[in-house]
Amino acid sequence: MKTCHLICNLESGKGIKKKEIDTIIELIKKYDYEVTLHITENQGDATSIVKALKKCDLVLSIGGDGTFNEIVTGNYKRKNKLLLSHIPVGTTNDIGTMLGMNKNIIKNVKDILEGDIKQMDIGIINNQPFIYVAGFGKFINVPYETERKLKKSLGHLAYLINGFKEFFQITKLYDIEYEIDGVKERGLFSLILISNANHIAGFNNIYKNVKLDDDKFEIIFCNISRRKDLVRSLIMLVKNDITKIPGIYSYTGKNIKIKFYDKPKNNWTIDGEKYKDLTYDYEINIEKNMKFLLPKKNLDNLFIK
Repeated sequence: MKTCHLICNLESGKGIKKKEIDTIIELIKKYDYEVTLHITENQGDATSIVKALKKCDLVLSIGGDGTFNEIVTGNYKRKNKLLLSHIPVGTTNDIGTMLGMNKNIIKNVKDILEGDIKQMDIGIINNQPFIYVAGFGKFINVPYETERKLKKSLGHLAYLINGFKEFFQITKLYDIEYEIDGVKERGLFSLILISNANHIAGFNNIYKNVKLDDDKFEIIFCNISRRKDLVRSLIMLVKNDITKIPGIYSYTGKNIKIKFYDKPKNNWTIDGEKYKDLTYDYEINIEKNMKFLLPKKNLDNLFIK
């Protein structure tokens, strides 16, 4: 019999009930797995659990994008990597949406267990993994500054409320030098977005033809600061590829260095969670030595191999 460690964050999104967990466990058992359940209580618990595990056949997390990030971080710290997967029950669930999952948890579990194993590019920023996005600047602080209580009661609307407040704040431009695969540039920027996804912050198909195993990030530096330009850009984002918006400098690459000449006032956001390392210099590259069990639905569009 195969072994599965099920790591559950009961507080993600609007919460998940113990009865639902029991149903999920029984379903996993039908696929010839022996299941061990872990309930997380504090931030970082999932990372510690995965890091300490002995060999197993599958690690499956239930929670938001931040919970998924934690099991990936735990796996990154291991010498012998484990097979991972994730059931999205958070507020935004960008990763789950990109992979074709919906709000039907039981169907998502079944689709995963009947899915395919894929090697997926994982971003590393100053030795911290991220699955789909690392961002800094305007609006980037909204996910981690939105209160959990508000997210549980209002869902995605809570982010929109905080985003509306952020819109009326003064937009700071930072003096930044960046190097992408050996090519250097410098300028004043209000936002940085480094991603491996086509669904970010609730916006679908933010990039066209993204591949999750092409050894490349999609990279954006933005110098938009005036409110009227922000409004125009948000309207254009609904209709267009983000790379076609004026004031946005778009690249693809695998090795990135970023130097701030002004000390950052806000933290980066990593997969929707606050990244606590506040410094002047960042290095971002790709880790390829991780495998995931994923639903088949969107794999042909998202992977080369």
